[in-house]
Amino acid sequence: MIATLVEGKELGEAVIASVVAGIGVTFVFSVAIWGVARFVELNRGERPLAAGAAGVLAVLALAITLAVVAVGVIAMTKS
Repeated sequence: MIATLVEGKELGEAVIASVVAGIGVTFVFSVAIWGVARFVELNRGERPLAAGAAGVLAVLALAITLAVVAVGVIAMTKS
C-alpha cells in the first residue's frame, strides 16, 4: 500500500480558490480606491450628486473587502 502525501484534488481546489479570492479582493479594493479618487475629483468639480455616488461606491467596496478578509481569517482560524 502506497501512502499519499498530498491529495491532488484538494490541493488543486485550494490553489484555485486562493487565486480567485486574491484576484477578487484586489479588484474590489481597487474599486474602493477608484471611488475615493472620483469622489475627490467630483467634489472639487462641484458635482455633489456624482461625488456622493462615488463615495457610496468606495465605502461599499471597502466594506466588502473588509468582510472578505474577516471571513478569510475566521476560516483559517477555525479548527
